[in-house]
Amino acid sequence: MRPNLHPRLINGRFGDPGLFVEMLHRRGALLVDLGDLSPLSPRDLLRVTHVLVTHMHMDHFIGFDALLRVSVGRDKTIRMAGPRGLATRVHHKLLGYEWDLVDRYDSDLVFEVTELHEGGRTRFARFRFKRRFAREDERNGEACGGMVGEGDGFRIRAALLEHHGPCLGFAVAEPAHANVWKNRLAERGLAAGPWLQALKRAVIEGRPDDWPVALPDGTAGTLGSLRELVTIGEGQKIAYVTDVADTPANREAIARLAAGADLLFIEGSFAAEDAAQARLRAHLTTRAAGEIARAAGARRVEPFHFSPRYEGEEARMIAEVEAAFRGGA
Repeated sequence: MRPNLHPRLINGRFGDPGLFVEMLHRRGALLVDLGDLSPLSPRDLLRVTHVLVTHMHMDHFIGFDALLRVSVGRDKTIRMAGPRGLATRVHHKLLGYEWDLVDRYDSDLVFEVTELHEGGRTRFARFRFKRRFAREDERNGEACGGMVGEGDGFRIRAALLEHHGPCLGFAVAEPAHANVWKNRLAERGLAAGPWLQALKRAVIEGRPDDWPVALPDGTAGTLGSLRELVTIGEGQKIAYVTDVADTPANREAIARLAAGADLLFIEGSFAAEDAAQARLRAHLTTRAAGEIARAAGARRVEPFHFSPRYEGEEARMIAEVEAAFRGGA
């Protein structure tokens, strides 16, 4: 399976937690946590359509201003999800600036914020540039199965976890994954290209055989004549968890959220021998991170958010996670 979701840690394993997720052949991108965003280019930030915030400690939220600055003057909607209090924090950030010149702009920047509360309840609010970011359209809802958002070819689920307060873990997954048979494409004399995204989407969505599909030469084909080019398999899944206490409830919730993930990004802030310090700070050890990844049945684990006290010991920290993940510790 050629992956469609391409994640990378923004600040490595020791810097502010954050994940930038690009999508193959799509302009959009996702941000998970809003810490230091300086490693990302303005072009990267302008691609962001969805932002997922675990909690509002400074190293997870201070980058909001960087995203706001490059986005003002653009016609776009940024959809955000996070725990209780996120909409209020976003509003406070926005109110920190004077918006007296908004009438000079034709574009409208919109932030749509969904909070996940206890019991799967949600709270939604919208903030629009053209309304000077007044809070509007507030309403309550429910996150069925933890789903807090979706986009072109992916769905976002969250689990409410415990740190020093509520903190969310996230899973981003394709509902299904479409693969193109390159040999069949060549046999038909059809060139690869962006048109295949529309074909794959039509197959995944179960469109009828007479559904029109634009071919690379500009002519129109039908889904029925092209269906043999595509096979459908299980979708890709990426999970992200950081700043959580090592409790039975958290372990169970994370394992459920990340079940079968192709890639699990999980904090391992403290070395295995420093479990007492990890409990005091409500963080995971490397051993706990590996054990949770194994319980989730993740295919691969990527530890991060290592404490600065372990600078120069990255290889050791990764080895401890891997040992627990493989069942050797």
